[in-house]
Amino acid sequence: MFSDYLHVLFMLIIGAVFVPVTLFVGKLIRPHRPSLEKNTTYECGEEPQGSAWVQFNLRFYTLAILFIIFEVEIALIFPVITIFKDKVHESLGLGFLAFIEIFFFIGILMLGLIYAWVKKDLDWIRKLSKG
Repeated sequence: MFSDYLHVLFMLIIGAVFVPVTLFVGKLIRPHRPSLEKNTTYECGEEPQGSAWVQFNLRFYTLAILFIIFEVEIALIFPVITIFKDKVHESLGLGFLAFIEIFFFIGILMLGLIYAWVKKDLDWIRKLSKG
C-alpha cells in the first residue's frame, strides 16, 4: 500500500525541485541590462501621465462580478438543457423533474438579479444620499 504513494511523493519532489532549478537557470541565461526606460510603467506604448494610484469607482467592479456570475450560470444551463432533452425523449417520466430543476435554477438567478436591482447595484449613475 505504501508503494502506491511513492509515485505521488516522487512527483511532488520533482515538482518542488523543478521550479527553483528552472528559475535559477533562467536567471543565469537571461541578459540583465536595467535602464530607466524599462523601469517606467507601461501604458500601451504611451508615456505615463499622472500617478498610477487612481481610485476606481466600485460600481465597475460590482457590475463586472455580476456579469461574470450570470454568464457562468447561463453557461451551466446548457448541460441541464441537453439532459432535459434526453429525459423527454426517453419518456421515463423524468422530463418534468428536469423542467423543475431548470425552473429552480432560473428562479435562483432571478432572485440574485432582483437583489442586485433592489440594492441599486445595476444603476450606472447613482445619486449620492445625504446623511
